Amino acid sequence: MSSSPPLNEPQREAVRHLDGPCLVLAGAGSGKTRVITHKIAHLIAHGGYEAKQIAALTFTNKAAKEMQERVASLIDAKQAKAVTVCTFHALGVQILRQEAAHLGLKPQFSILDSSDSFSIVQDLCATTDKQVTRRIQNRISLWKNALVTSDAAVDIAANEDEAQAARIYRSYAATLKAYQAVDFDDLIGKPVELFSANHEVLYRWQSRLRYLLVDEVQDTNACQYALLKQLVGPRAAFTAVGDDDQAIYAWRGATLDNLKQLSLDYPNLKLIKLEQNYRSTGRILNAANALITHNPKLFEKKLWSEHGPGDNIVVTPMNDEEHEAESIVIQLSAHKFERRGKFADYAVLYRGNHQARVIEQALRKEKIPYVLSGGQSFFDRAEIKDLCAWLRLIANADDDPAFIRAITTPKRGVGAATLEALGGYAGQRHVSLFEAACESSFAHKVQARQFQPINEFTAFINRIEYRAKKEPAGQVLDDLVRAIGYEAHLFDSEDERSAQTKWQNVLDFTNWLKKKGEEEGKTLIELTQSVALLTMLDGKEQDVDAVRLSTLHAAKGLEFPHVFLVGVEEGLLPHKGSEDDEAAAIASRIEEERRLMYVGVTRAQRSLQISWCKKRKRARDFETREPSRFIAELGLAQAAKEMPEEKISPQDRLSNLKALLAKPRIA
Repeated sequence: MSSSPPLNEPQREAVRHLDGPCLVLAGAGSGKTRVITHKIAHLIAHGGYEAKQIAALTFTNKAAKEMQERVASLIDAKQAKAVTVCTFHALGVQILRQEAAHLGLKPQFSILDSSDSFSIVQDLCATTDKQVTRRIQNRISLWKNALVTSDAAVDIAANEDEAQAARIYRSYAATLKAYQAVDFDDLIGKPVELFSANHEVLYRWQSRLRYLLVDEVQDTNACQYALLKQLVGPRAAFTAVGDDDQAIYAWRGATLDNLKQLSLDYPNLKLIKLEQNYRSTGRILNAANALITHNPKLFEKKLWSEHGPGDNIVVTPMNDEEHEAESIVIQLSAHKFERRGKFADYAVLYRGNHQARVIEQALRKEKIPYVLSGGQSFFDRAEIKDLCAWLRLIANADDDPAFIRAITTPKRGVGAATLEALGGYAGQRHVSLFEAACESSFAHKVQARQFQPINEFTAFINRIEYRAKKEPAGQVLDDLVRAIGYEAHLFDSEDERSAQTKWQNVLDFTNWLKKKGEEEGKTLIELTQSVALLTMLDGKEQDVDAVRLSTLHAAKGLEFPHVFLVGVEEGLLPHKGSEDDEAAAIASRIEEERRLMYVGVTRAQRSLQISWCKKRKRARDFETREPSRFIAELGLAQAAKEMPEEKISPQDRLSNLKALLAKPRIA
């Protein structure tokens, strides 16, 4: 059993409320995960629910993993395993795998990641301009998340840019259907579509999942909210947990309207506020409360803490970004040395990824270890994508993007001309590339030397697929990597150091997959079907003693004893929007940016240092900058200070401090 402190009164009320729908308004650091996990235990012990009838939905694999571990500490192992604790997208995959036939999908349909989708959209755009492709890809994603079909998008397009995006959306949807594939947005959209059309299937899932708990409900988009409403049905047995002050994902379709809509859709909704903060000191919370009062409120709440007032919040103007980075690193080093702390106690948070470079340079110069959040995911690395293409093709022979990547990496004598001929033949026959390659009549369309490597490739995939359904995942995976010669391919095409790094990543990935196969008793086919949803590095950085560099978006849900919030300037935070925006759009953007600042402030447990630059480099020139309006809104008393001119180098200053602290103290 867990030995954590007892629940406070509002937490207890939230856990025990079983009479109808419940909204828990959980301020930053107020123990929302404890409420969800204790409520799961309460539902089983006192609510008359079986573990298998309960589902808790989160937004990240990391949050789901943490929740699963906490649930396991409160109830017995067998029950803990029976509770569904996963992301919205993982639940969508479960629904689609079991109900694929109702949507005209094969059970082995492919899940396309962002770069696969990008490639398809780019082909349909017939452009090499990545910005244009990315803009259309994002537009399609927003339409899907708002439950707008490709036909409806054509009808509502407001200008030529949207009309072009809508036409490409229609072709993109047709391409995915032909590939027997879905993208990430479809993992929610397709179940909603299915449940709307098939009440028998919907009733089956409502009966299976009789109580729902939803984390971060303020981050749901229209599609996720629709799925939630469908699953809870008229019984409305659910607890939604969220914080309107931490809604920072409008740019990807999340809407605060869902929080407003809850009380309209469920008039008997019970509202419980968690306002006691277990994370931060009084000064930090007072500043956060003062800041967020400048936004219109959906629900009134005020965070408070028993941690005492704590350190003053310091706001420091800096000359430029290099001065800012150097000063932060020196302050951080001195603070850590004085407090005998760890590097992992410190985080440097910023609005955009581009701000990290100069801070990284300053940290490297002082030999300070750091980890970067919000950067490239493990699954975005080329070597992992290569291997995943092979796995996806084995799981679904109709996955055309996987076919193209696998047959060309490593190279096996199949050139662009051969693939073009194959694509043309597959298009005429209305079959996948793999199926076309296996048809005897295709052999007559190309020369024998072109057909031979394709024939060998398809025969190999068929052999591996046969084994992958029956044999242990580890053995098949090792044989696959060895047979395709991937290690040799890396060392032939990269310099030695890069090849070694990439090969180690491949080994890490395959070892992790093998271990997962053993633990969960899954075949390679079953593992592959969910691999697009898994993030290998979840929790891997936690053991490293290193300073965390992170965007504010990526820092949500995290906390650190000491936080440096940098670049708090007009044009950066709040971020400069489009000059063509209307007044309402500008106001809405500023409100979201203010919530982002609020998230940054409430990451700090004990100390918070805020800095802004008087000038910032733009191309070869310097631009004069102004402090962010959010600094004044924090309501700090005499917190700002000018940085004195350094008379000695930062290194000498730190050495002097260390020498001073090393002297024996007089009792």
